[in-house]
Amino acid sequence: MLDVPLIDHHAHGILYAQPSLDEFRGLFSESPDPRQWPHVATGVTYRRAIRELAAFFGCEPAEEAVYGYRLESDRDEYASSLLRATNTELLFVDDGFPPEGEGTPWQELGRLAGCEARPVLRIESHNPEEIAGAREHGFVALKTIAAYRGGLDRLSDPVIAALEANEETGSPLPVQVHCGFGDSDLWLARADPSHLKPVLERFRETRFVLLHCYPFVREAGWLAHVYGHVWFDLSLTIPHVSRPAEMLRQALELAPVSKLLYASDAARTPELYYLAAKWWREALAEVLPELVGDDAEEAARRILRENALELYGAPVQRS
Repeated sequence: MLDVPLIDHHAHGILYAQPSLDEFRGLFSESPDPRQWPHVATGVTYRRAIRELAAFFGCEPAEEAVYGYRLESDRDEYASSLLRATNTELLFVDDGFPPEGEGTPWQELGRLAGCEARPVLRIESHNPEEIAGAREHGFVALKTIAAYRGGLDRLSDPVIAALEANEETGSPLPVQVHCGFGDSDLWLARADPSHLKPVLERFRETRFVLLHCYPFVREAGWLAHVYGHVWFDLSLTIPHVSRPAEMLRQALELAPVSKLLYASDAARTPELYYLAAKWWREALAEVLPELVGDDAEEAARRILRENALELYGAPVQRS
């Protein structure tokens, strides 16, 4: 299971600008507050990340050594080495973040990763006509950040109109929904995916994918357990939480293996792609044998690759 090629069904571009040390720390956090970034260096996950990156680069396991290696490296070569080490064969990239001009578009990210890439259209950035034509323009999915724009307990009229336009095509694209934690713009209680129940029951022909989910992993697992058109992932949760194996156990308490997808939600910095892939694989290797026994290898392949291919119906072209 450690060498299964990945389908990363939700990711973002990486920034062009070289960060200061504090900004580098902030990239491993969801906090936009510069006063918080020095504190990131004391975090359990950040410390683990520094050790992992030092081992990958062959430098001392210290923050100054890892950051120094980054500064001394060619930007594209540095990013490409981390991205290609994930063994990703297909990337789905949200077109809404980072802002245009600040980070790599989906085509460039695919080139750096040495794999096929496809765009995901963010609902909030487009009108219903554009959403209805998304498939013919090459988009593989839609994505909404309604959790940031009032909450999942009260979806706005434009979001509902977008979902209607998508479903009225007769062949609706899957809709990715930000759930759970994110930066401080978000009101966490309103990002609980269980608020989506009325929407899920209204749009029964649309396949929904619940993204991130922490700390509502069990709630997302329940939705994937009771609704045939709901899937979910642990992107962002892994690599940010310090106990990724525990999140996998919670995810699979109720949800079928066939409903859980791999994704990184890596954004802004290439280290997160590498760390997400490594820690996902290690968590699966720890958890699946105890949960499914001899079927662990098959279950890992489904989560890392096959479930996404079945859900999105996307062909893979190996680079």
